[in-house]
Amino acid sequence: MRQIIFDTETTGLDPAQGHRIVEIGCVELVNRMSTGNNLHIYLNPDRDSDPEALAVHGLTTEFLSDKPRFSEVADEFVKFIQGAELIAHNAAFDVKFFNAELAKTGRGPITEFCETVTDSLMHARSMFPGKRNSLDALCDRFGISNAHRTLHGALLDSQLLAEVWLAMTRGQDALLIDVDDNAGTGSDGLVLAKFDASGLPVLYASAEELAEHEAYVAALDKSVGGESIWRKLDAPVVAAA
Repeated sequence: MRQIIFDTETTGLDPAQGHRIVEIGCVELVNRMSTGNNLHIYLNPDRDSDPEALAVHGLTTEFLSDKPRFSEVADEFVKFIQGAELIAHNAAFDVKFFNAELAKTGRGPITEFCETVTDSLMHARSMFPGKRNSLDALCDRFGISNAHRTLHGALLDSQLLAEVWLAMTRGQDALLIDVDDNAGTGSDGLVLAKFDASGLPVLYASAEELAEHEAYVAALDKSVGGESIWRKLDAPVVAAA
């Protein structure tokens, strides 16, 4: 299973008003494990960012002036997401920008190139109705550190969202959940431990319990008109007194 956690930074809120993508960040997960095969691209939007957008991402016109345009990296982007499940927080926002950029290169919408698009914000709202479900709020809720995040960045936000997504969708793969400082398996400190029965006490049946069991099996013998299947099993081992 291949999943791409992705995010964008843009010059403004609406591509219909001429706003463009200025940064793409994609984090690849295969079978719910980060592969390190990420995609990070800054883009020249051929326009200034709105002041409100610039305050969010800090990517100035000067910084972006020598970066490639989307048309120059479209093939690379489409190839990277091919056939994967795409996951984004408030995915509708990112999808409308990608669809606008792809249309400018003569391509169809992003859904033509990926398996499906999943909105992690909608998933969070279904899990935590009535609560704040921003990326920062979810990081706090799952104990994921975002202290190094002073400005929004597409790759950084995708890396944080990947951790949040795995925490939100974690299944219980074992019987125990414990804290293991040395495991190094998650910034939230939760480790799905393997069940070890070696430390469990063995409790043997008392004489009274054995007598009750014998009476029950005898009743089964009578009901089937012969020897029940339980008679064919090995007799229980009784601890020496």
